[in-house]
Amino acid sequence: MDVLMLSRLQFAAATFFHFLFVPLTLGLSVLVALMETRYVRIGDEEYRRMARFWGKIFLINFGIGIVTGITLEFQFGTNWSRYSTYVGDIFGALLAIEASVAFFLESTFIAVWALGWKRLSPKAHAVTIWLVAIASNLSAVWILIANAWMQHPVGYTIRNGRAELTDFLAVATQPFAIHEFVHTVSAAYILAAFFVMGISAYHLLRNQNISFFTKSFRLAVSFALIFSVVEILQGHMHASEVSRVQPTKLAAMESLWETKQSAPQYLLVIPDEKNERNLLEFGAIPGALSMLANHDFESTVKGLKDFPKEERPPVTLSFIAFRTMVGLGVLIFVLAAYGWYRRDRLLECPRYLKIMLYAIPLPYVAAQAGWALAEVGRQPWVVYGMMKTADAVSPISLVQVSVSLAAFVIVYSLLGAAAFYLIATTARKGPAPLPSAPEEPLSERSLPGSGDAIPETAANPVK
Repeated sequence: MDVLMLSRLQFAAATFFHFLFVPLTLGLSVLVALMETRYVRIGDEEYRRMARFWGKIFLINFGIGIVTGITLEFQFGTNWSRYSTYVGDIFGALLAIEASVAFFLESTFIAVWALGWKRLSPKAHAVTIWLVAIASNLSAVWILIANAWMQHPVGYTIRNGRAELTDFLAVATQPFAIHEFVHTVSAAYILAAFFVMGISAYHLLRNQNISFFTKSFRLAVSFALIFSVVEILQGHMHASEVSRVQPTKLAAMESLWETKQSAPQYLLVIPDEKNERNLLEFGAIPGALSMLANHDFESTVKGLKDFPKEERPPVTLSFIAFRTMVGLGVLIFVLAAYGWYRRDRLLECPRYLKIMLYAIPLPYVAAQAGWALAEVGRQPWVVYGMMKTADAVSPISLVQVSVSLAAFVIVYSLLGAAAFYLIATTARKGPAPLPSAPEEPLSERSLPGSGDAIPETAANPVK
């Protein structure tokens, strides 16, 4: 392997590991905020316990996410310095906004929330977790805007051999960025909801804290159903936007080699990239790809053969990632819809609860497949149509990147093992037990001379 491939592997390893924690942070922050708001509104102590229990897991997840996110950003200077030099005026500005505004707000108020249970009023404390949730999602806004610019660069000019920002509003509001944000954040909310449902199912199957975990499950399943519908509908719109600005990615994720009018979609394809054809095409849906791309069953979709070979992304990986994401998305919707239908009779559905326990990884896999499609499908460009990945890598030695890749894998493996152990231990343990009713203090009892008569049995226990 050369420096380019090892640098790509290192960035992929860091990104995929980091994204194991990001979506749970985004979704769980909102769910915890909803739980605490419910407590403030109706005074049900169980919702406060829910916020504290799920909040512990949120804090563990948040901490690991911060560590892995910081090291990920360092790679733009160590492994991708030519990229940073060429587009740093744009990309660096977006990351600077994320760090100085969203991350600062998030880090400040998460400390206030974690330490303020007994120091703030219930309403003020609930406000702090909402600020954390807003800041977390605002952080995602700027990071996804930066990524969307790499997918579809706008609002810039080339001056003095580098890209310079000319229209900040165009960068921040372009349709591709909006689609990417809604798609990614909806996936994060689904992931967090399935996480809560899975852990709740674990305890319900063991008849532990029935009321507590039934309420947790009901809240999460409604959340999951809403955003699984959003994800499916918005995914169709996002695919149309991909067709408009990244036609090579669309052709690769469908393994479409020939330009076709009324292009079909296939349930299963075995691509043969070497010979530019498919070895197997099964389950054709006539006109479906044309409809997906252009909202018209009769429209024409451009095939891979109409693009230069050196500008085509890897077809097999793009196709598998897309089918994995879509297939799991449909399954997630079905599971959420059934759970919402049976939400008042969960204990009567042990088989479904067991399925939901084992379904916790499904949104993780779907999210990772989505990012694989987004990044692999953009190749060979690091900034689509503007800068190739091979031109972005740092002038470093093979030994340097090999050592850093090995170090990343070792350190991240240890961090991951520690994080998952803490999360699993906390999840299995369940919420803190309800405090027992305090014994009535002696000073509050009726005593001689207090003006109240002492019951005869108490005053004269022995006659």
